[in-house]
Amino acid sequence: MFAAESHTGRHHIAIAAMACLCVLLGGPSCAAGAESLFIAGATYCEPGVSGPSWAWTDAGHLELDGYAGDATAADGDLVVTLAGQNSVTESNAPDADITQCGMEVWGSLTLRGTGSLAASGSQCGIHVSQALVVDGCTVDARADGADITDEAVAGVIAGDMAVRGGGRVVAAGAGSGVGVRAYGVYLQDAGLGDCPASCRLSVDASWLDATGDDGGVACADGSLVSARFVSPVSGTFGAGGVVDAAGVVAPHVVVEPDVATPPAGENDGPDVPGSGTGEPDGGAGPAAEQPGTEPTTVPAMKPAATSPKTNITTKTRVTKTTVPAPSKPKATSATAATLPKTGDSNWIAVSFTFFLLATVLLAAACRR
Repeated sequence: MFAAESHTGRHHIAIAAMACLCVLLGGPSCAAGAESLFIAGATYCEPGVSGPSWAWTDAGHLELDGYAGDATAADGDLVVTLAGQNSVTESNAPDADITQCGMEVWGSLTLRGTGSLAASGSQCGIHVSQALVVDGCTVDARADGADITDEAVAGVIAGDMAVRGGGRVVAAGAGSGVGVRAYGVYLQDAGLGDCPASCRLSVDASWLDATGDDGGVACADGSLVSARFVSPVSGTFGAGGVVDAAGVVAPHVVVEPDVATPPAGENDGPDVPGSGTGEPDGGAGPAAEQPGTEPTTVPAMKPAATSPKTNITTKTRVTKTTVPAPSKPKATSATAATLPKTGDSNWIAVSFTFFLLATVLLAAACRR
């Protein structure tokens, strides 16, 4: 009886353990991302919904493709993929809890894709409570300060901000109300508190153009990777934002990629963020006309074109000399591959012979 009870107890324990494992592996879990989304004048609490030019595919992902409408907000982390030209403006909906921003995210926000986003509002164009990442897309965020008093007004207000992947950001803030402080980019608590892990601006091989009467960029710290300050000249990160060589806060901050030879169509780096794709095309025109108008330019280009060809020829020759070498191992491996097959065939034949012999002996034994 004790053995039966012990077996039953072990059985119940095994079932309980398997149930816990099933819950851990396949049970419901809280997915990372936004808990709710406000867009096009309506609030949605579950993903898998869509409308004209937008789709909330899952909790953490929103797609915009040519969307133009009232403000958009999310309660939680969100990744927005942009395609085409998109715009969000301050909402006038009576039930909207975001009446002063174009886009507001209570969490972290990543903007990515091949498209663009224009966001505008009274207090800020884009407000992010944690980190804002602009990855490869174009963003234009502006705040006009209308009816704002005793507040910071900025094109972008965020915990910290990173621009990477060739992203282009234009941010501008303005305002004339009492106690208004206007910035292009305002990273919260910049210079006012101890926030070593936030309030930072990072620009990696990308463009940023920020303008505000009280400072182009207000931040606690920052870093430039493969990028440099175009304005102010000899700019640096000060205690409360970007300052010039004299330590004065710069009202206009421009950052562009730091490359020895800019890509075609990007020679006018400082002007590109504000003008979109029009400036690169315009910059490429004069460069294309110079070889035809100045004969001295043509000889200078010929040696540059000749040297890459010489290098390519050298690489090709090296490749050709290495081709016969791999052919030898191929022949060896082919021979080695055939050896086991012969051994396998012999072993199969011997096994079949033993099987027949055993069958005959078994049949003889049964007859006896």
